[in-house]
Amino acid sequence: MAQNNNEEQQKFRSLEEMSYEEARDELIEVVKILELGQMSLDESLNYWERGEELAAYCEDYLDGAATRIETALAKRNRAQAEDAGQDRPNGAE
Repeated sequence: MAQNNNEEQQKFRSLEEMSYEEARDELIEVVKILELGQMSLDESLNYWERGEELAAYCEDYLDGAATRIETALAKRNRAQAEDAGQDRPNGAE
């Protein structure tokens, strides 16, 4: 069983080598394979574990993307607020 586990894990690509889109596509395939239900329990567990890894990777990636967007928007809003303050004549509030 341990050898089968290692063989299954070795056939999966490293997450560090994958783009978000590649991980998402593999996750979709893993779900399809699991839904067929035509594997042994050990094989199913290996695919389930891989699916969990892929889902966590995709979630982390999307969280990072959201943070980048929020940071960019905050930076833009600060710049706009500063520009609006500079457009007012001195002494005007």
